[in-house]
Amino acid sequence: MKIIFAGTPQFAASALAALLKEHQVVAVLTQPDRPSGRGMQLTTSPVKQLALQHGLPLLQPATLKSEEAQRSIAALDADVMVVAAYGLILPKAVLQIPRNGCLNIHASLLPRWRGAAPIQRAILAGDSETGITIMQMDEGLDTGDMLLRHVCPIAANETAETLHDKLAGMGASSILEALRLLQAKKLMPIKQNIDEASYAVKLTKSEAQIDWRQDARQIERAVRAYNPFPVCHANLNGVMIKVWQAGLCVDQQGDPGKLLTVDKHGITVACGKDALRLEVLQRPGGKAQPTAQFIQAMPVKAGDHFSVN
Repeated sequence: MKIIFAGTPQFAASALAALLKEHQVVAVLTQPDRPSGRGMQLTTSPVKQLALQHGLPLLQPATLKSEEAQRSIAALDADVMVVAAYGLILPKAVLQIPRNGCLNIHASLLPRWRGAAPIQRAILAGDSETGITIMQMDEGLDTGDMLLRHVCPIAANETAETLHDKLAGMGASSILEALRLLQAKKLMPIKQNIDEASYAVKLTKSEAQIDWRQDARQIERAVRAYNPFPVCHANLNGVMIKVWQAGLCVDQQGDPGKLLTVDKHGITVACGKDALRLEVLQRPGGKAQPTAQFIQAMPVKAGDHFSVN
């Protein structure tokens, strides 16, 4: 099949790599290069890097609403467009260009967790499973008919990073399966139940600031959901500390934010209910460290207190 691929981050690059093994990718759409990092240098997306490696025609429009962008896409005469974490809205005119429309690889079991951050929101909510949905795109936000769904269990120690990697692989294999079914005319569209819909709003740095008055279970989920971005953080003795890994300590109580114990195995902090053992921490300008190394570089003691929001 002649495929246009639209995507930007590593999640999408995994799907593009799989498609290149079985199909003719006639062009790749990805977002324009953007400044990033401390030096704010222009950075190419993982999808662009892969496209350049394979010598694929590359389009990086700032919007798909322009007639110029739409003419360029129409000239490709594609059978289908595959979309994965592209980051730009596809207007109706673009959705109708490929002969078989546009198929989206979405990292949730739709209609649950429509939107920008389904992986993180699933962990934060304490979901036991998530998955991949291949969807026929329409003009709504992840509202199109479901074509294929595969379930992925969420492990007790799952972080956004580990779950992302699992779903990226599952998404790549799922889109290949969906395209085979499409060619065989065996795809069966299923309408989404709007009553079961929920929305995964975009992540913000501010929401990762720990509120020690919350239940320790909720904070522990947040630590995993916000790893590797935006990373949970809290102020200890005037220093902003990032928390990369933590574990539950049930039946331990104290004033929220108070350090109950400090040893090489972790720093136990009282929460609104139960406590949290901080296991991997990071100081400003430093690297993430296990507690044993962290407390050597930044001495703390039981009785010290994290700021409470």
